Amino acid sequence: MNLNKKSLALKIDVDTLKGTKIGVPNLIALLKKHQAGATFLFSLGPDHTGRAIKRVFRKGFLGKVKRTSVVQHYGFPTLLYGTLLPGPDIGKRCADIMRQTRDEGFECGIHTWDHVKWQDGVANASAEWTKREMMAAQNRFCDIFKTPAKTHGAAGWQMSKYALRLTQELGFDYCSDGRAEPSVAAPHFPVVNGEIINCPQLPSTLPTLDELVGVDGVTEANVADKLLTLTETCPSYGNLNTHVFTLHAELEGMRLQHAFEKLLSGWKAQGYDLVPTQSLYESLPRNLDKDGNSHLVLPYFATEHGEIAGRSGTLLLQGKPFLPIIEHAA
Repeated sequence: MNLNKKSLALKIDVDTLKGTKIGVPNLIALLKKHQAGATFLFSLGPDHTGRAIKRVFRKGFLGKVKRTSVVQHYGFPTLLYGTLLPGPDIGKRCADIMRQTRDEGFECGIHTWDHVKWQDGVANASAEWTKREMMAAQNRFCDIFKTPAKTHGAAGWQMSKYALRLTQELGFDYCSDGRAEPSVAAPHFPVVNGEIINCPQLPSTLPTLDELVGVDGVTEANVADKLLTLTETCPSYGNLNTHVFTLHAELEGMRLQHAFEKLLSGWKAQGYDLVPTQSLYESLPRNLDKDGNSHLVLPYFATEHGEIAGRSGTLLLQGKPFLPIIEHAA
């Protein structure tokens, strides 16, 4: 990544069978057209999207459903998976598409095993449950790609202390599991109840399109314009000038393709390099020890859980600084 320019890292969450089969190829074509990099994070197990209906009692969920035309985005079959229809195994049915994504030059990583199960269950789950879900995803990733995943981006930005510990234990180079406001966001080592997790986090800094549509006059037709006003300025972290944007194969890769293409053109006009999150990770500051080993030099931030405008429930957030910036072994 050219450190003399602004960069915008694109992180693509792939939640469903339909998103994998249709949205991913559409996004590959669009990204290649605009010579943009991106990181694709795959759901690797069963598609149980229909089970999300139990979120109907969650604060803000019905409002989001109404604003973002869920039926139009996902279609009725997807919304029945795991209830009236059996949940198809995404990794088994779409392995070729996932490998094609890698072969086209895009970074690939883990989103989750079972998207709905993780998003609705991890917050209160045991260490054993959490490890079982994350290991299932990593094992399937290895089956498909013949190598372990090096990055993880949690479904629904939902993480727990056990899940954060596993990002370290499973050997991820870095993760992008949470959110942060651009004014305070920074690549960092997360700290959970005083415990430092030795796996850097690169939080998303921008709202998603579905968080913006239907609020303050924003529509599908003008949502790209709204987001472009938010990227007129770019956060700086030392010698890095970057945003991290999360998009979804089911939205920007399908119904909102027009908005995403407008964003790609707009970001290039604003002077951004469009890169995978891997490029941001590789550009993080490092020091060499006396033996010539490279060590990341990053701040430590406590983790928090809180709400984000336009999204129901609480999410993993970058919290307050925990320690001054000091050298920390990668």
